[in-house]
Amino acid sequence: MNPEYDLVNFSLRDMTECGHALRKIGGNAKNMEDVANGVVRYMYDHLADSQTGKNACVLIRFFKTHRYGGLDDKLRRFAQGMLQNPLLPEMKCLTLLATVGEKPEWCSKEHSYSHKAIPLPSEEAVKQIPMISNLIQQFGLDINTIVKPDSDLLLEINQKTYNVFHVPEAVGSLYIPAQKEFVIPYGVKSVLGFGGLLPAGDMFAVILFSKAPISREKTSFFKTLALSVKMAILPFEETVFTD
Repeated sequence: MNPEYDLVNFSLRDMTECGHALRKIGGNAKNMEDVANGVVRYMYDHLADSQTGKNACVLIRFFKTHRYGGLDDKLRRFAQGMLQNPLLPEMKCLTLLATVGEKPEWCSKEHSYSHKAIPLPSEEAVKQIPMISNLIQQFGLDINTIVKPDSDLLLEINQKTYNVFHVPEAVGSLYIPAQKEFVIPYGVKSVLGFGGLLPAGDMFAVILFSKAPISREKTSFFKTLALSVKMAILPFEETVFTD
């Protein structure tokens, strides 16, 4: 029987077992997108709310920053449609690699209306997107490091342990958009994101939208899970997308 982890009472043992499972997900993968789909599906299926006995999360998503010029035609058109100015090939986009949730349309990245590839043209532009800017800053990173990675600093940055993005009370939070359309009607109580940087300077992030409350004391376990996910996706830094 597959283990289930109570997200409200997530423990050291849960972290160890979950981390081991996440590291193994890349075993049969052909690209990073395969791993990302495995990660979100595993966490969606195994994170439980002990009070209801059901899945703890209403939605889980996996993002990675990627250069605009490296996206396929559909994603480039999507990103270009979000900005009026022409986009440069080296500009970073926060790109949705995998998604799973309660509704069928939340289980396919192609059905995402506004998050397929979010342009990050400058530090100033990122600051206008509260959730993304706060995600980067709570990870302990500088926004400009994500927008324009400096190769001289990447080695030092990659040695650090990243923090987590945590919004304990999602309802009413300025950092969580779509309050009336998503947060309130689907009972999202807390949001937790974990991730870090890959050697080439791209950021990855797994974001949990939870119906169970997540306390601050439990978030530290997810720093270790970020390393497990990083180990799983590292072999695919050059082969990101499914053809």
